[in-house]
Amino acid sequence: MSESPHRKDSYYVVSNPQPIDDDFVVLFTGSSQTKPGHKPGPKVVDYYLLHHILSGKGTYTCQGITYNLGPGDSFLIEPSKLISYAADDEEPWHYRWMAFEGKRASLLLGQIGLSSQQPIVHTGRSRSRSISVIYHQVQAAFQTRMPNANLKAVGYLHLLLAEYSDALQPQQQSNPQLTSVTEQIVQQAIHYLSTQYAEPITIELMAEALGYNRAYLSTLFKKRTGLTPVSFLLKLRVDKARLLLRERLELTIEQIASSVGFQDPLYFSKQFKRLYGISPTDYRTAMKHL
Repeated sequence: MSESPHRKDSYYVVSNPQPIDDDFVVLFTGSSQTKPGHKPGPKVVDYYLLHHILSGKGTYTCQGITYNLGPGDSFLIEPSKLISYAADDEEPWHYRWMAFEGKRASLLLGQIGLSSQQPIVHTGRSRSRSISVIYHQVQAAFQTRMPNANLKAVGYLHLLLAEYSDALQPQQQSNPQLTSVTEQIVQQAIHYLSTQYAEPITIELMAEALGYNRAYLSTLFKKRTGLTPVSFLLKLRVDKARLLLRERLELTIEQIASSVGFQDPLYFSKQFKRLYGISPTDYRTAMKHL
């Protein structure tokens, strides 16, 4: 049910009772029924800030673009970006917000496609209620003042970003500049190889795990990267080994080979020399004299 445009304005905020220096932390959360025409900014903030609109409408301006928003919409404010937002004169918005920071924040937002270039999520009314509940759960966690409040808040923030990711997918697929099916498939394969290169994986296992035909996946992969998945995996393993040869001098050649997924140290040495024109032993010796 929509809020009355004549409802008395209100403002409520609750902070993290035990903020910690972490790579992902929620700072505070709150809600507000704004006055008609209420306009914060133009301004900058030094943290990430998400708003979710429960009712009413208004505008958000970021990177010189103004977005008209209403119930079910959310918008992102990034650190140091000049922004402003304004409530409608007739139907001022009622929204919830959440502030957070940390090194992982940018990474997670990038993964779901939310940034100052794409700061809006149209969640729709059907998804809006579950999103609003998540904001409320963070507020409730902070109100308890318990030691585990931050853990709960970060968990809820992950759930919130997952909801936004689901809502953004149709928008991204409809815009070829943001993503493409081919790019998504190849990125899945690169992620698979980059995280499991040390395991006894095969391209057949990867194709099965990702749910694609091996030949189809290999064709897309080579077209996008210029390498077959086999060649990419081999180079990835050798590159990881080269790093270990420089930085882990206590490890033997055999141990390094095993650490990057080569079961046969002789085969590893052969491939290393083929790619870099020098044996692993000679490479390590050369690095010691630098």
